[in-house]
Amino acid sequence: MASAPTSKDVQSVSGITVRLAGDSGDGMQLLGTQLTNTSALAGNDVATFPDFPAEIRAPRGTRAGVSGFQVQFASEEIFTPGDTLDALVVMNPAAMVTNLDDLRKGGILIANEDGFNDKEFKLAKVEANPLDATVVQDTYRVIQVPMTRLTRDAVAEFDLGTKLADRCKNFFAMGLVYWLFGRSLDPTLRFINNKFGRKPEVAAANEAALRAGWAFGETTEAFGESYQVDAANLKAGTYRNIMGNQALAWGLIAASKLSEKNLFYGTYPITPASDILHELTKYKNFGVRTFQAEDEIAAVCATIGAAFGGSMSVTASSGPGIALKAEGMGLGMILELPMIVINVQRGGPSTGLPTKTEQSDLLQAMYGRNGESPLPILAPQSPADCFNVAIEAWRIATQCMVPVMILSDGYIANGSEPWRIPTMDSLPKIKIHHPEGTDPDEPFMPYARDEYLARPWAIPGTPGLMHRVGGLEKEDKTGNVSYDPMNHQHMTDTRAAKVSRIAEQIPAQEVYGEATGDVLVVSWGGTYGACQTAVRRCQEAGHQVSHAHVRYMNPLPANLGELLRGFRKVLVPELNTGQLRMLLRSIYLVDCIGINKVQGKPFTVTELVGSIESHVATASRPTAESNAG
Repeated sequence: MASAPTSKDVQSVSGITVRLAGDSGDGMQLLGTQLTNTSALAGNDVATFPDFPAEIRAPRGTRAGVSGFQVQFASEEIFTPGDTLDALVVMNPAAMVTNLDDLRKGGILIANEDGFNDKEFKLAKVEANPLDATVVQDTYRVIQVPMTRLTRDAVAEFDLGTKLADRCKNFFAMGLVYWLFGRSLDPTLRFINNKFGRKPEVAAANEAALRAGWAFGETTEAFGESYQVDAANLKAGTYRNIMGNQALAWGLIAASKLSEKNLFYGTYPITPASDILHELTKYKNFGVRTFQAEDEIAAVCATIGAAFGGSMSVTASSGPGIALKAEGMGLGMILELPMIVINVQRGGPSTGLPTKTEQSDLLQAMYGRNGESPLPILAPQSPADCFNVAIEAWRIATQCMVPVMILSDGYIANGSEPWRIPTMDSLPKIKIHHPEGTDPDEPFMPYARDEYLARPWAIPGTPGLMHRVGGLEKEDKTGNVSYDPMNHQHMTDTRAAKVSRIAEQIPAQEVYGEATGDVLVVSWGGTYGACQTAVRRCQEAGHQVSHAHVRYMNPLPANLGELLRGFRKVLVPELNTGQLRMLLRSIYLVDCIGINKVQGKPFTVTELVGSIESHVATASRPTAESNAG
């Protein structure tokens, strides 16, 4: 099978952004995933943004039931799934009206015309066929394709029945998109064989639909040209496409091997964290043990027990579940046991927007436990970075004997990008020491401290290491229950100092651009890609703008305060109402300016560029008094 069309003009472009949208049962996520994998195998740099409703089977044909998948693939380095769309593929009116505003003027709108009928108009709450609107016809290149009918014709010989035949139309759309953008069919043909090999008639029908879509693109007069995106100049190595939750799971497994510890994962399913559990269940051969508890509280308590027993111990949830785990996290903190708590953030409050992204749990991670209960917090910046953050979190947890929080988010968890696969030899070992039995004349001190203020990790059952555990305050060194006021002050200060000293062990905050200037953009978590791209565009326009992306959220890097004071204005884009901004103001007494959004959608590069440029235009060097207050 040719990897690119040959019968029409082929335009070479640096990148393409395409969104596929339809009902939640139309297979748009599958189509998008296959397009992503195929583009990654073609050597393109790739970034994705899946978007789907919270309901398993949302109301068909309605705007609330639209499922979408956006992919940008390029011949140059990219950091986001793209802003405006070059092409939009829609399966029904609801998908069209909810996504059309993102299609650029002159962009390609491909519609399954069989899905545009009176019933679908009523469900989508449109009075007439939106494809016929003059403004649509004048603004976009509208290509109507009878996908349902053509798919039925393509699979007629397999006698699947109408319902099963119609389920193949996503493969027809896939073949058409592959032709239009010069994608090879081979990876998806392999996928079909692996996925449906036990049902030969279904596999054959999906292959027939895929090839029919390709053939339609190649023969129809609707397309005057197709497009080709060359391979990107990526750093030499072996790559694969990886999603954020998948990278977290693999990073946890790698950390367990680097520390020679079996991995215990105790959790309760919740969107968008559940895929970490799904991925880890595949790797029992690597010593991974997964436990789906009856609720969030049981999950965190089991995780504490596994940590006490000497395992690499991890639990995960999203904001509502983290609230339920809060007491258990405080127990892990006062016990001073190494464990990892992952929060894959979603829109809130309460159940909120379960399948949409947000960054509103930073203050919950910082302060959402009773008493003085500080914990280290790390935030990955992209799907592939989740792998490294998982390893780093376990290094800190074991070195300092403390639970560590990882703050991911729905955008990172479900997004994907090419990942350069490391060798295990290239990853530093995580050295763990367990005390051995002691001399009876020298009683074991379970809360004695090393240079990191970490207590010993004593394995239960080791002769001579019997000690007391529980949630009551510990006496210094002995670990016995203590109500002494000064001891409580000392232990509280010591636990806080242990976390704050981590700032001495982590890298200094890096800055993209000059170390001083007009404007510094400070970002964290999944806003990295949009902020990095926006800053690059501003720099290309001649503006003095730099970018600092924070991965260590608590403690913050030791040089961050000095860095902030080197700029006339500090902008903090966040998908919340200003949580990091509040922390930076209170810690460093620098007047940070928030760029905030809580719409369940990530920042676009365009909106960030506009905001940055408006502040560059008014930047003036602050006085000493304004810096001080």
